Amino acid sequence: MNAPTSADPTGAASAGGANDQSLRVQRQVMWNRLISVVEEGAQVLLKTAFGAVTREAGDLSVGVYDSQGRMVAQAVTGTPGHVNTMAMAVGHFLERFALDTLHSEDVLVTNDPWMGTGHLFDFVVVSPVFHRGRAVALIASTCHVIDIGGRGFTAEAQSVYEEGLWVPHLKLFDAGRVNQTLLALIERNVREPLQTRGDLMSLVSCNKAAALRLQGLMTEFALSDLQSLSDYIIDTSARAMHEAIAALPDGQWRHSMRIDGNGEPVDLVATLCIEGDRLWVDYAGSSALSRSGINSPKCYTDAYTVYGIKCVIAPDIPNNAGSLSAMQVRAEVGSIVHPLPPAPVTARHVIGQMLPDLMFGCLQQPCGAQVSAEGAGSIWVLAMSGEGASGRYQTMSLGIGGMGGRPGKDGLSCTAFPSGVGSIPVEITEASSPLLFHRRQYLPGSGGDGQFRGGLGSEIEIAHRDGGSFSISAATFDRRIFPARGRYGGGDGQVGSCRISNGTVILDKGVHEVPAGCSLLLQLPGGGGYGDPAARAPQALAQDLAEGLHHKPGAK
Repeated sequence: MNAPTSADPTGAASAGGANDQSLRVQRQVMWNRLISVVEEGAQVLLKTAFGAVTREAGDLSVGVYDSQGRMVAQAVTGTPGHVNTMAMAVGHFLERFALDTLHSEDVLVTNDPWMGTGHLFDFVVVSPVFHRGRAVALIASTCHVIDIGGRGFTAEAQSVYEEGLWVPHLKLFDAGRVNQTLLALIERNVREPLQTRGDLMSLVSCNKAAALRLQGLMTEFALSDLQSLSDYIIDTSARAMHEAIAALPDGQWRHSMRIDGNGEPVDLVATLCIEGDRLWVDYAGSSALSRSGINSPKCYTDAYTVYGIKCVIAPDIPNNAGSLSAMQVRAEVGSIVHPLPPAPVTARHVIGQMLPDLMFGCLQQPCGAQVSAEGAGSIWVLAMSGEGASGRYQTMSLGIGGMGGRPGKDGLSCTAFPSGVGSIPVEITEASSPLLFHRRQYLPGSGGDGQFRGGLGSEIEIAHRDGGSFSISAATFDRRIFPARGRYGGGDGQVGSCRISNGTVILDKGVHEVPAGCSLLLQLPGGGGYGDPAARAPQALAQDLAEGLHHKPGAK
């Protein structure tokens, strides 16, 4: 059996006869339509979201789930951290709200970090889909809101209670009636009530649009429910994933990575185990819980672990409950990759977004030269605030480093891997605040040398347009001490840096004041190189020099 792909996701082979062929074609068409259903929801969210990180960067996810809460399809638009955590999150809703007790106009919500997407800033909204008078499926979506109260976007909190408002599983809409009490409570506890409420309503609109399209699909194909189609897609995807695992040699492979942490380094240690068609990852040996908000809840650890594995061994198999179920993740309770409440978790992607590169290190051993060098990993969330002519403002931009060099290709520059989010245009940030970007450009020479060089990081300078002061949170700034490592003889990427134009160097993950008249100066880390630098094609090196992407020898 061929592994399912987006072109033929069911992977069905013709068993003979016109009926089998017709069923195969019909299933393929319905699969493609399911993708369209949730992608339309994602586009509605992109167009209606209030927060720039959702609207401009695509920091979101949308999925369709069967009556058992299993993810059947995901939107193309979205991040692995959101998608794969949300794959598990819907089950938690159904444990509290049985599907047959829901009304067609109910909408459920939570931002629980351990039962959602890993920190309080992400709301998950779930809506039942009714067809012929009964609930047959669910649509779920999530996005990052700019503020959730508490200490704001910082790693300085000592517990989740300091980090903001923790909303349990509740009804945002009850039989079509908005929960005004919940909204009033949220709005009173956040600094940006309009944006937060607007994003919640955008998630509701997203689910509504996807639900309407799903109902149309079911009517068109005369489906009474999704169960048969869901079973087929999930079971076939699971079989294909197990076959991909079985094609690898049995064994155990261990890899480790040291990253900056906050005040003391963090060690991430993983052992990848393969036995027949079974695969699991064990994080024994990783650092203990951090006192800073960089801890990664298990749901987020799982999400990026399985994403990294799937990128290497089965990129074409659909990402759904079936393919995800073939991989298991183990982690010690109380470690930095499996904290329990009330551990602080705001900047959980400092850990989580490094895990795919850790998986690449494990898979390098059984898979040979099929994995990329390490990249920048964690995006640098530029959460900035201060006073302007029109009062207090709070805004967010993104700093993005380079990817590692790849088999046969250079690493991509200023590209967010593994999150996949885009950057926020400087014009958006400048229009919503008195901040001014003096520059945002490639950082020459920041990618590690190699036969295929690492991707470049960026260089950013930000100041207050009117000469005032402003604050910046360094909660997610990592790889300022320990660089992205090269692979197969490639050089390490350049470490990042954060400083103020008055000479102050920022090393921790706290909130820092940029004094009036000063600029914030950022250099984002580059990706590691792949392969022996001596083997780099002369024309490729000449092109780098001609385009100003690499320092000349001795210029570093």
